[in-house]
Amino acid sequence: MTKTVGGIKAQTGLQDSLQMWYTELQNNHSGNIFRVDRVLESYDSKFQRIDVLQTVGLGKALALYGSLMVTEGDYNAYNEALAHTALFAHPNPAEVLIIGGGDCGCLTNVLKHPEVKTATMCELDKEVVEVCKRHFPKLTAGLKDPRAKVKFADGKKFLETTKNKYDVILLDLSDPIGPAAELFQKQFHQTVFERLKDDGILVAQSESPFYNQEIVKTLYSNLDSIFPLVRMYLCHMITYPSALWSFAFCSKKYHPLDDFDQKRYDKLARKMKNEYYNSDTHRASFGLPEYVKRLLPTI
Repeated sequence: MTKTVGGIKAQTGLQDSLQMWYTELQNNHSGNIFRVDRVLESYDSKFQRIDVLQTVGLGKALALYGSLMVTEGDYNAYNEALAHTALFAHPNPAEVLIIGGGDCGCLTNVLKHPEVKTATMCELDKEVVEVCKRHFPKLTAGLKDPRAKVKFADGKKFLETTKNKYDVILLDLSDPIGPAAELFQKQFHQTVFERLKDDGILVAQSESPFYNQEIVKTLYSNLDSIFPLVRMYLCHMITYPSALWSFAFCSKKYHPLDDFDQKRYDKLARKMKNEYYNSDTHRASFGLPEYVKRLLPTI
């Protein structure tokens, strides 16, 4: 017997005990599968389907429109890699903007840096923040920081209308389908460039270099035509398809390795209590396999 609920399939095992499995296919041929103990919440917001699952191996999991976003057992790699890589390369990341990031994990990591004066998170769907408050309190801890500013708005429209300029902009976006599709286009990245200060840095999540090769090619070609310096870096992320995720480091001035602030990292390392990111992963993450290099316009 098989019953499908979103990306969840329930089927009887060898001893007739009902088992549920969350499956997420890539290109209709392979992907991830996680055993689910129970469904904690499942509903439709104004923008997307939201599911919170209790998995057997990775704790609670958040899925949006049928794609896993975070799990309790594996949320540190993505958020730490996204936030800290840019902030340790910029000498004074005082004003930071996050587009997306409704689970608040990126925001919480940004606020580990005392140099940050204001961290603004612009998230389209308020329901994502609210559900994460209920189920992922470690991720949302940064909301209590007075430097955190949360705006519930369309990220594209926000950047087109704001007069502010930022030291660092982080694109913590879901996959390029549905509400996030426009935020992967060249026109949007040009707007981001214009909202950065003269020495600003953009970091954008850039999908799986194994499963999403055409998206990666187009994205990096667009970014390379806008920014003086573009580099890909990687992190190991069990929750996401292929367990290898990529980020685009795009800078007007600073180099991710040459300008990495080792002294500032050493001063903060113990207090930050990271579980994934450190100075070694910072440097190593820019070492790319050959098949990944072939996707990129310049290295």
